[in-house]
Amino acid sequence: MTENCRGLIIKGKWLDKIFAKKKVWEIRSSPTNIRGRIFLIQSGSGMVVGECNIVDCIKLDKKLFEQGRKHHTIEDAFEKLSYKHPYAWVIDIDSIKKYVCPLCYKHPSGAVIWVDLMKCCEYEKLLSHD
Repeated sequence: MTENCRGLIIKGKWLDKIFAKKKVWEIRSSPTNIRGRIFLIQSGSGMVVGECNIVDCIKLDKKLFEQGRKHHTIEDAFEKLSYKHPYAWVIDIDSIKKYVCPLCYKHPSGAVIWVDLMKCCEYEKLLSHD
C-alpha cells in the first residue's frame, strides 16, 4: 500500500474530537511505522471525511496513559482498555483537516484498520481535495 493513499478507519465520536482538535492520540492495539499524511474514514459511513499527519507512535503504560488523558480523551481507566499493550498514534494538531464535502469510497471486505484508497476511490480527487 502506497503510504500517501492510506485511510484510517475511526468511529465517528472519536473523529468529532479529532476535528475539534481535542484528541491528538489515536489509541490502538498495535504500533504503526506509518508517518505523514493519512486520510480519515468514518467507520461504517463509506466516506473519507478528512486527513491528518501521523508524527509518532508511543507505547503506553498506565502512567503515560493517565498523563496523556488530555491527548486521547478516553475516560475509562487503563485497566478497562481492551488492549493488552496500547499504543498512541500521535497526530500533528496543525495537520487536521475536515472535508466540507466528504468523498465516497468502496469499503473492501475485511478492512478493519487501514484501507488502500488507491484501489477503492477516485484517488486523484483525494489528492486535490480541499
